[in-house]
Amino acid sequence: MLKLNIKNETSRLRAVVLGTAISNGPTPKMEEAYDPKSLEHIKAGTYPVETDMVKEMEAVAKVFEKYDVKVYRPEQVADYNQIFTRDIAFVIDDIFVKANILPDREKELDAIQYVIDQINPEKVIRPPEEVHIEGGDVMLWNDHIFIGTYKGGDYKDYITARTNIEGVAYIKELFPNKIVKEFDLVKSRIEPRDNALHLDCCFQPVGKNKGIIYKSGFREESDYMYLVNLFGNENLFHITREEMYHMNSNVFSISEDVVISERNFTRLNTWLRTNGFTVEEVPYAEISKQEGLLRCSTMPLIRD
Repeated sequence: MLKLNIKNETSRLRAVVLGTAISNGPTPKMEEAYDPKSLEHIKAGTYPVETDMVKEMEAVAKVFEKYDVKVYRPEQVADYNQIFTRDIAFVIDDIFVKANILPDREKELDAIQYVIDQINPEKVIRPPEEVHIEGGDVMLWNDHIFIGTYKGGDYKDYITARTNIEGVAYIKELFPNKIVKEFDLVKSRIEPRDNALHLDCCFQPVGKNKGIIYKSGFREESDYMYLVNLFGNENLFHITREEMYHMNSNVFSISEDVVISERNFTRLNTWLRTNGFTVEEVPYAEISKQEGLLRCSTMPLIRD
């Protein structure tokens, strides 16, 4: 049996589901793109190729091996994108929540059924149909649960709006003892530099009390200020629009002092090292072309 335990983003990682890029399928057609960044690369003819993405993911698997983390990979589905495991489910405390993702991604959940079978079935839940919530929008910070959402009246018109207000209400009900705070995110179907697909595209805690943040990812300044007040401005690394586009806030913590980061994130990686972190640099620039990075392609199951 898997004894799930996730209380925050940075405690020592023991078990994780890492996506796979094998048999990722052909480059999508323009109308099949789920986000503006993929669309940009489909148009430009620079959409990532499978061999490169497989190499990038293997580099992450090697880092997990080095730190003795148990890694589960999805079972293979032919010609199908299975990179972003964070979208499909997430763990809060010892509860495994299946996300109500876009319907044509349902097979991604089936591919990790062998992992779900190792969890006490009473701890596995699926929200009702009207609840939309994806793991990239759900961030645990001890007594807090941060949730990215979109409050615009045109929610249904945005394929980039992934977590709705019903999703926030559902988590509040499920975890009445936690402080659940939602953040209204900026969305765009056409400009990836102005699209916070998930909360982890514009914010993520690192270490014990620090975080990476992109101010313009929040529709309301008060939401941004909430985090500034909680963490302290001096503990936040502010990223630029271009750094947000390259997904600088989407790193992944193995522990309070070890962070996996993209090797091109020079400014961020320098800041992390200056603040006492060990930075495990990996190539992940090809995967980032699909508007997802390290946090998006990992789903932690157990942290100490």
